Amino acid sequence: MPEAGQRTVLAFDFGTKSIGVAIGQEVTGTAAPLEALKARDGIPDWDKIQKIYDEWQPHIVVVGLPLNMDGTSQTMTERAQKFANRLHGRFKTPVTTYDERLSTADARATLFELGGYKKLTKGKVDSVSACLIFTSWFESLWD
Repeated sequence: MPEAGQRTVLAFDFGTKSIGVAIGQEVTGTAAPLEALKARDGIPDWDKIQKIYDEWQPHIVVVGLPLNMDGTSQTMTERAQKFANRLHGRFKTPVTTYDERLSTADARATLFELGGYKKLTKGKVDSVSACLIFTSWFESLWD
């Protein structure tokens, strides 16, 4: 595996109906949104995730961890952690979680700035949230 700073990173914004996906590059510190995945009660189409892994061959995966504003866990926190554990179990790639508080609100604001209400589709918001999760996680590596 390449050293830190040279890795390809897959980022997920877990949700029960939609899971945002982004691909990040540590060398540039940037991420691009991929198409969000539909989920049924938090369960994605694992074949589609396999295709994403096959195409991008990530070295590490970051899953956003939804916490309450005071930093405590909630029901979605446990579900996102379970999703992260399943990714690791299925694909054997290192998986880490990262605090995603306010990433969805930030994603909506970013998309609105780029194109108003018509840009605020659920899938776009979720995948831009995944980009923001990557960016926050990446920046935390250098703190």
